[in-house]
Amino acid sequence: MVVKVYGPTYASSKRVIVCLIEKEPFGVVPVVQDGDYTLFESRAVLRYYAEKYKSQGSDLLGKTIEERGVVEQWLEVEAHNFHPPIYNLVLQILFSPMLGLTADQKLIQESEEKLGKVLDIYEQRLSKTKYLAGNFFSLADLSHLPFTHYLVGDMGKEHMIRDRKNVSAWWDDISNRPSWKKVLQFQPQPQFQL
Repeated sequence: MVVKVYGPTYASSKRVIVCLIEKEPFGVVPVVQDGDYTLFESRAVLRYYAEKYKSQGSDLLGKTIEERGVVEQWLEVEAHNFHPPIYNLVLQILFSPMLGLTADQKLIQESEEKLGKVLDIYEQRLSKTKYLAGNFFSLADLSHLPFTHYLVGDMGKEHMIRDRKNVSAWWDDISNRPSWKKVLQFQPQPQFQL
């Protein structure tokens, strides 16, 4: 679900935005409303829709309880090991300059080192399986798409993916899925000036 608010950056638009934020207790998006059911936090939303519509389209959770366990395991790895350093890189490299702030070079270096270690583990894993949770595309892979897209694109850190043969093949596979291409078509990335 995407909500676009159009208007000047003063009071009227801010009133609409504050209403949207009030709908989500942590003040972030996404929030989905499915009938009377409201859910926030992107990974929770992913799990909800993957379960609700598991009989349609790709089986993003695995076919067995064991496969589901491995999907959940790699979703946790993404959330707790991959996301923090790549999020820091995105904030420091892409958003700090847009906001007129000086990027923290020490944090960039530390985050790049942490991310490199995570990607080394991915390289080992992907030498044994086509995707993170096994030989099927799952939520574990899908959840890596947005921030890795920044990494290989606007951030100029594509080498972090390309220097790892198996990670590179995995990225080429998941980033060329029709669903991701459709997302990029309908929601083009902002243009950053580095």
